Amino acid sequence: MSNERGMLTLEQLQAKIDSGEVETVVAVFSDLYGRLMGKRLDAEYFMEHTADSGMHACDYLLTVDIPMEPIPGYKFASWELGYGDFNCVPDLATLRMATWLDKSALVICTPYDEKTNAPVAVAPRSILLKQVAAAAEMGYLANGSSELEYYIFNETYGSAREKNFANLKHFGSYIEDYHILQGTREEVLNAAARRHLARSGIPVESSKGEWGPGQHELNIHYANVLTMADHHTIYKQCFKDLAHELGLSVSFMAKFDEKLAGSSGHLHLSLWDAAGETNLFAGDEVLVPVHGSKNFRWFLGGWIAHAHELMPFYAPTINSYKRYQAGSWAPTSLAWSFDNRTAGFRVVGHGPSLRIESRIPGADINPYLAFAAALASGLDGIRNQIEPPEIFTGDVYSAANLPQVPRTLRDAIIALENSAFAREAFGDAVYEHYLHFFKTEQAAFDRAVTTWERERYFEQI
Repeated sequence: MSNERGMLTLEQLQAKIDSGEVETVVAVFSDLYGRLMGKRLDAEYFMEHTADSGMHACDYLLTVDIPMEPIPGYKFASWELGYGDFNCVPDLATLRMATWLDKSALVICTPYDEKTNAPVAVAPRSILLKQVAAAAEMGYLANGSSELEYYIFNETYGSAREKNFANLKHFGSYIEDYHILQGTREEVLNAAARRHLARSGIPVESSKGEWGPGQHELNIHYANVLTMADHHTIYKQCFKDLAHELGLSVSFMAKFDEKLAGSSGHLHLSLWDAAGETNLFAGDEVLVPVHGSKNFRWFLGGWIAHAHELMPFYAPTINSYKRYQAGSWAPTSLAWSFDNRTAGFRVVGHGPSLRIESRIPGADINPYLAFAAALASGLDGIRNQIEPPEIFTGDVYSAANLPQVPRTLRDAIIALENSAFAREAFGDAVYEHYLHFFKTEQAAFDRAVTTWERERYFEQI
């Protein structure tokens, strides 16, 4: 029997179907952007057919852009190949209630190739599964968490579109970092999210105001990185569904407004023994003021060493790079410090709680890709005993001669294109698929005529 609140075994699901509590099972998987795709299945049909056999979905879903247009140039799927199906196999360990939806349960699927009966290599969840397996082969269990920030607007998604996403009403009028009064006003959404996530198998720690008007953060408890990535995607879906029902909207853009704080998606990582009982980052090695293990030191070294060339996995959109401004709480340099929020890598905790926080990712990450890139980098650091740079103390923003975070997606793509490590870590097919994906995003922006251009040049040029 499942004893986690909100989680279901098949037997428990059947009981809820029999009692009328569940009528629909939402079966989902992540697309390249981290959005949930899938089907709503009649619950009895799910039990009779999908739970064992999976469900079909068109493979074009791993080649589409944001507007859902199939993009040419992918080897995985194309018009020439006929856009066939893959089989979405439910991971029954993720079966849960989705209490924010009417009489619904939810399960996350892994896409499988019907010819080879192997996970589709380019699917985001498969990419993370590969790195989790690599960690297990080395005797490690990777635990992590992602901290998501978001802006709440007193607009529906429809009214925001009608306004061309300009001059939107924030659900707040001032900086609300840790601000209880403004937080009370936003409880209409945040309390509902805390309640429904907790009742749907996602343990919640807290929510708090952030640095922008109407900006908030809700943190969920750490877990193994695959579970955490699953929770991250469900969290975002839950928030958007709830906002829609409440006549509000919520945005996870990395930088909604150049005048306001960006929204982060900080990643925390640590390595544990296979049983998940001992934090293997803890130890007696001294990197003042940190006491950690060689594994900790080398994992940190690898994560930092490969951050520049894997940047699109942490900052996947044009907008991602607008966060990286001095004094903005987002990092500008690839340095590490102890409990220092100006650094790209912030080491926090002691002993069993020792972990590495990367402050580079924004709230727009695909968590499967970001955790996969981080884990691949850290494991390479251990294999090759990569030493981290010297610890930095003080204001990293004011430091000179530190390696910088790429400032545009174009720069990050160039680094990825020149990365032998990325090709080796992910394999040729995955590497080429995502290089094309990121280039497609850049090309779409290059063709666009923006509001900034019209405002600047319409009359004055």
